[in-house]
Amino acid sequence: MSKPANEPRAFAEGSLADFASAGSAPVAAANQRLLRVDGDRGLSLTEKFSAGLRHLTYRTPLHRMRLRGRYPLRLLAVPADPIAGNAAIGERILGGQLPHAGHSPATATLDFDDRSAPQAWRDWAQGFGWLRDLAAAAPRAQGAKVAEPLVARWLAAHADFDAAGWRADLLGLRLLFWSAYAPYILSSADHVYRSAVLNAMARWARHLDRAAQKLPDGIGRIQALAGLVAAGLLIPGGESRLARGEAALADAIDAVLLADGGIVTRAPRDQLALLELLLLVEAVYRARELQLPVGIGAGVARLVPALKGVTMGDGLPGAWHGSAGIDAARLARAISLGGAGVRPARHGAQSGYHRMAAGKTIVVADAGPPPVARVAPGAHAGTLAFEMSDGTQRLVVNCGGTTGLARPLSPELVAGLRTTAAHSTLVLDDINSTRIRPDFALGRGVEEVVANRQESEEGIWLDLSHDGYVRRHGVLHRRRLFLSPDGLDLRGEDVLEPVAGRRLRSGSIAVRFHLGVGVEPVPTADGLGALLRLPDGKVWQFRGRGGTLSVEASLWIDPDGRPRATQQLVIGAPADAEIAWSFKRAGK
Repeated sequence: MSKPANEPRAFAEGSLADFASAGSAPVAAANQRLLRVDGDRGLSLTEKFSAGLRHLTYRTPLHRMRLRGRYPLRLLAVPADPIAGNAAIGERILGGQLPHAGHSPATATLDFDDRSAPQAWRDWAQGFGWLRDLAAAAPRAQGAKVAEPLVARWLAAHADFDAAGWRADLLGLRLLFWSAYAPYILSSADHVYRSAVLNAMARWARHLDRAAQKLPDGIGRIQALAGLVAAGLLIPGGESRLARGEAALADAIDAVLLADGGIVTRAPRDQLALLELLLLVEAVYRARELQLPVGIGAGVARLVPALKGVTMGDGLPGAWHGSAGIDAARLARAISLGGAGVRPARHGAQSGYHRMAAGKTIVVADAGPPPVARVAPGAHAGTLAFEMSDGTQRLVVNCGGTTGLARPLSPELVAGLRTTAAHSTLVLDDINSTRIRPDFALGRGVEEVVANRQESEEGIWLDLSHDGYVRRHGVLHRRRLFLSPDGLDLRGEDVLEPVAGRRLRSGSIAVRFHLGVGVEPVPTADGLGALLRLPDGKVWQFRGRGGTLSVEASLWIDPDGRPRATQQLVIGAPADAEIAWSFKRAGK
């Protein structure tokens, strides 16, 4: 018989299922079933062949003729970029370097097509997003002395189409940044240079008019179309181009952005990038004193609560599906511009992230299947993992992201961070819940996640399951979570449940809880728990039941890309065990 729901200590004797079924009826409930369709399918051979054929077409004299037209004499307006750059990076650019992703070539001898440079650096350099950082560190006159020679060098090397420099998504970004930072690249008194810059922008717009809509759905297509729309607004004679671009951009946003504000890649970093992109497009309309199209404004409105929903107490999102290298101040700025008073989303009916917040405690759980391989080749196999913070301190984390870092990680570390064991969840026989293929994309595994959520004055309950181990082992992973109304008590249960007609074979499980940086675990004398001392002096008590508790080494990748040594709590048990655990704050 279960204990009354108003007695939290009942968890020690009963289950969360009993606990949730007792007490008052929920004041809010949500049930969802999310499927991963064509999850391990990348771009088809037909799509790859078509892209290669288009590239050949773009190199022909006929395409070069299509790019001809009237030379613009000026831009119709200069939008004000609402996103501030990184002044520290700008100072290094002023000092003669172009640093990104661990690569810092000298600007005096810069080669934009350097094949020895990381792909992330080449994309960043050729997209000219670094103009934002330069502007944060230098006024126009000083910054132009650095920017204009680099623009001239790029133009000299990429006058005609080439697959890297004229990649449609990079052209779109380059049009946006060259427009927003026109004072930094068009201050020269050299009329030949100025004409070359404006003519190049006009030619890119004509190219994007043909190339942007042929891209597959994704962030890259949105970037290309955003540049096309900006060109239609800022380059004289672009009215028809603007109309086509606006319609296509709205469709592209809907193809990537889910109804609840989540994104198909399921990576918060991509959500932030899309939000900043749309805010920059909004600035272009503002510069022309024109009304923002409904599709763009609606995209911003959907993104903000979803981003806030996955943000922890320190102002940063968890390391979901590779997200890393996010600056908290920049994230806060983008959210403020998009809608400062908007409340965080509590549960994503489409995105799959659930937020449990009470008192100063925030818990975010990944209750959705991994994204499909064609849109997110670097996704992680961490279904049903959670992160937890107490105020600004991370208490439970996943080991970290792999993209957007200031310095590259080793291939071995990148591979390790994507595994199920690098996440705070259950692992069966050290096997990933979703397979990581030799080409590094996620293969088969989790195809369905079911989440039931209940909220009442008694607390918040989540009942989650995924089928990642059904095909290979015939079992579902079921995880139940409960957070008390004051946020001082988080409880959980993890169990493998055989599906109909299957039997649970022998094996072992490990339920892992990776601890935040600076959290010191001290095992209790009975071997069933640990006291967790936070850097700010707060203490949480961890208790486990159903297996053997151990403390093991772990690591966490900080926003600067540095591996930080941490520890993890691991409950090991036979595969048929039922694991129960709890985190309780000690004292006030």
